[in-house]
Amino acid sequence: MPLGVRRVTQLMIGLILYGVGVAVVVVAGLGVDPWTVLAEGLALRTGIGLGWMTNIIGLAVLALWIPLHQKPGVGTVANILVVGTALQFALPLVPTPENLLQASGMLLAGVALVGVAGGLYIGARFGAGPRDGLMTGISGRWGWPLWFARTAVEITVLTIGWALGGTVGVGTVVYALSIGPASHAALRVFDTRGAVRIGRT
Repeated sequence: MPLGVRRVTQLMIGLILYGVGVAVVVVAGLGVDPWTVLAEGLALRTGIGLGWMTNIIGLAVLALWIPLHQKPGVGTVANILVVGTALQFALPLVPTPENLLQASGMLLAGVALVGVAGGLYIGARFGAGPRDGLMTGISGRWGWPLWFARTAVEITVLTIGWALGGTVGVGTVVYALSIGPASHAALRVFDTRGAVRIGRT
């Protein structure tokens, strides 16, 4: 498969799987990641579907890139359009767990899916997602360590989302602790950086 086709295919599969993984975590009902907490809260208040709200938040976050002098890539725009759409269509297809054991299994499966999806779309090297770009932009603009910028942003959106009625629980903690290692492991498998460099030489 030509490198360009592989990268585009990997990007799109990753973004779709990301939305599906988030849907599984949402239906598990044990708590979701901070940005989905915010999307849930806003969806509850506005009546807009969770997936569509996720897209809207992504677009709003992208607008914040302008004063931070961040430049979006193809992957940034695709992230905004695809992840929330996949989430919206996947939600009614995910079965509701009947007990805590099933819910726990769904939570872990959803987090694993999101981790693999992150490795796929990040490894395609088409640009940062809107939320990641916001954090790196804040870090660069004000000189904050990246970990501090990420923590500050995620605590802020988590707090706002929780106040609006978003779901916070053990799943939020599991997601926070697991998603980094899961995405890192997947990125080691799917990273196209070396191939892109070879193609440019």
